[in-house]
Amino acid sequence: MGDSTQSGSWLEYFPITLVPTVMGLTGLAILLFKAQHLLHLQAPIAQGLLLAVSAWFLFMGTVYLLKAVRYPRAVAAEFRHPVRINFFPGISICFLLGAIAYTEMGWTDLARILWWIGAPLHLFLLLIILKRWFHVPHQLPSFNPAWFIPVVGPLLVPVVGIRYASPEISWFFFAVGIVFWLTLMAVLLNRIFFHEPLPQKLLPTLFILIAPPAVGFIAYVKLTGEMDAFARILFYFGVFTGLMLLTMVDQFRRVPYFVSWWGYTFPLDALTLTFYLMYAKTHLGFFRITALGMTVVTVLTILVVLIRTLRSAARGQICIPED
Repeated sequence: MGDSTQSGSWLEYFPITLVPTVMGLTGLAILLFKAQHLLHLQAPIAQGLLLAVSAWFLFMGTVYLLKAVRYPRAVAAEFRHPVRINFFPGISICFLLGAIAYTEMGWTDLARILWWIGAPLHLFLLLIILKRWFHVPHQLPSFNPAWFIPVVGPLLVPVVGIRYASPEISWFFFAVGIVFWLTLMAVLLNRIFFHEPLPQKLLPTLFILIAPPAVGFIAYVKLTGEMDAFARILFYFGVFTGLMLLTMVDQFRRVPYFVSWWGYTFPLDALTLTFYLMYAKTHLGFFRITALGMTVVTVLTILVVLIRTLRSAARGQICIPED
């Protein structure tokens, strides 16, 4: 994964920013479960993908623990980094997504365990990061959409948390996620409108803006069981955000490959899943067609990102020192 001739080993440079690979692929597995159900397919594609991604998550977690033991300063440096620190809660998000995916698969005992690991872990990581946000000075130009990753986690908790714990716990996490999403959205708009543009490397993270309203919509409907006005606001704002990003396709096409390309994946998963939920609640054919069309787009996007990542890994361009 890295050039052994460089100072340090590839293990020292194994990046926390690989966590979104698990998020994007697990989200894809959930999406494929929905597509298989809608089309009445029995092919075990989603099941196979979920098991493969689970193995990758286990491998990646083991490697990062080894990195923490052998190179604690490298891990500490990532945690102090204004961008990379926001990927640590991605670990707990992976547990929560695993709980959702295994619930879809019918392995509810495993799903319950994953949820009870993910929810408290995410709260712990979020509190640590918030303490750092409050007490470590930051410059506004360092703010970017990756800061939304910690607040997406609380919105994931209710999706299956409503099944595995008191609904009050899910409402607690939902409230935290919604309020911080709106707060950070205001900060981000200020940063984008009145300061220099995002670095090209971080442009793919703009897709993260889709995730809070999309996941929030799914969580809210799971909590209330209703398609009320607030649910529609969340859904349509997520759709609008996707359309807004579609107008920027020329900018995204000019971005060379970075690991940050994985920023495209989970938000697309989440947006596509909202169309499946809208169809389930409204039975309007438009949402069914859109859900299937978005599934094709999402699968192709993730395949491109995965292939480019594997190619970069084969060339030793992943586990290297940051520029």
